[in-house]
Amino acid sequence: MKFPCSPKLETDGVLYFPRLCDKIRLHAAGELHPDYHANLGSGMDLWTCQFLGVDYAALSEVVRNGASDAEALAWARTHGTTRPAYEAAWWRAYMTTRGFRDDLSIRLGERKVESGFADRFDIQTFMDYIDADERR
Repeated sequence: MKFPCSPKLETDGVLYFPRLCDKIRLHAAGELHPDYHANLGSGMDLWTCQFLGVDYAALSEVVRNGASDAEALAWARTHGTTRPAYEAAWWRAYMTTRGFRDDLSIRLGERKVESGFADRFDIQTFMDYIDADERR
């Protein structure tokens, strides 16, 4: 079983998109770690699809049919919502800071304790947590 790539990677300026596609491909191949199955299409997957203005199931089909990350993003941009640069900047800031002094701070603290990271002060956001939890 495999873990998907880092949430900090991006495709053509869209943060997290490679991880979203990686999770879809790994799941379709039966290689995605079971811990990720229940939340496919929710959390950061959902936020990314909402930002792009596409349905997760439709994007998943495009990826499962062999589209590269760049091709899947081009599809999403064609079928989704066009965002001005300032909205892209807001969304990027939102994604990179989730868990840092926001409504998910308590949950991040709980997850750190559950994973034995309570003393890891370098883990400030959920993206930091994911990379640490997946040993990156």
